[in-house]
Amino acid sequence: ISVGLLIAGAAIYCLLTPYKDVQEIRDGNSAAAISLGGALISLGIPLAASLGASTSAAEVLIWGAAVTLIQLLVSRITDIFLTGLPQRIREGEIPAAILLVSAKLAVAIILAAAVAG
Repeated sequence: ISVGLLIAGAAIYCLLTPYKDVQEIRDGNSAAAISLGGALISLGIPLAASLGASTSAAEVLIWGAAVTLIQLLVSRITDIFLTGLPQRIREGEIPAAILLVSAKLAVAIILAAAVAG
């Protein structure tokens, strides 16, 4: 269930970005690879916490879906709040990708702690 949610979350994340993540990576854009990799990790951290805090498959699904949706929302808000970052990532700026990933990971850790109680 958690892996399925991770895959679904990653697919939705790719749809939400204003550029084509996978194509940018195929074209050698390291900043895009860092950004997408960070998104995967930031989705996985709260999913892992929800898996650990749940006592049934239904709870895994409910908590997992909730943290995935929240993390996607926060990721999108981060992209908007840090104006110009998506364009800078498209242009291959590594420092911009590191800042974006750091913000997403910080929120992922907080979400994980909230789920774990």
